[in-house]
Amino acid sequence: MAVTNAIEIKDLHKQFGSVKAIDGATFNVPTAKIFGFLGPNGAGKTTTIQCLMDFISPTSGEVRVFGKNVHDNGVELRKHIGYLPSNTGLYDHWTGEEHIEFMAGLKGAAAQSELTKRLDFETGKKVKHLSTGNRQKLGIIMAFIGEPKLVIMDEPTRGLDPILQNELYEILAQYRAAGGTVFMSSHNLPEVEKVCDSIAVIRQGKIVVEETLQSLRSKNIHHVVAIFDKAVRPEQFKLTDVDILHHSGHAVTLRVKGNIDQLLHIILQQKVKDLEITHASLEEVFLEANK
Repeated sequence: MAVTNAIEIKDLHKQFGSVKAIDGATFNVPTAKIFGFLGPNGAGKTTTIQCLMDFISPTSGEVRVFGKNVHDNGVELRKHIGYLPSNTGLYDHWTGEEHIEFMAGLKGAAAQSELTKRLDFETGKKVKHLSTGNRQKLGIIMAFIGEPKLVIMDEPTRGLDPILQNELYEILAQYRAAGGTVFMSSHNLPEVEKVCDSIAVIRQGKIVVEETLQSLRSKNIHHVVAIFDKAVRPEQFKLTDVDILHHSGHAVTLRVKGNIDQLLHIILQQKVKDLEITHASLEEVFLEANK
């Protein structure tokens, strides 16, 4: 029987002394999807990942991967998990090739030659001579060794230039299409918008939202800029879900939540010289939905 969720976290708590790093987190990550785990620095993202990898034990709660408790089955599960930590633990005096071969040996798998080419990574240099971006490339290559079923990535695009970020997004999309699951933490909502199917947001150790990107996008917000032949009054456009952002004589800029039909009806009663309607960014939609 196929497992519906690659990851299931239920009422997870982790306390360090008097500090509650995770405070009752509950969420699921569906299989063969890319899941974004969002939150500001210090929100609990990395601590959650460490519990997920069984590097630290939760104070209470349950963490399951592919239906199995990670604490009881950690060694077995890690054979099927690729992992990119926030600070990749690399050996300064080893080359990239030595790291890749070492990881391949641990996984009993072939080295990752395809990703090495796609990320334009030079394997012959010692780590101490690598830039931050090249260290990140090496960490990504190592995470995919052994054809893992699940890849867990903590801030995966850190140090990568925009071209390589887009290449990584393509790699993740192809991995998902082949049946793989990605759990990626980030504090960058526009980045998550590009690649993720669903998200959870953590703040101060608590999950404050969990939903699909499709449902988040469905919470329509539009920006409307209208320029008229004659001067208009701002009160002409006052509706329940309309905010007047700017008004100057013949022009008005409006923000509309939900359906825009009623506003368009009002606008088109005037003689319009120019009209521009754009969708708000996902970040603006998210902030509005979580006020």
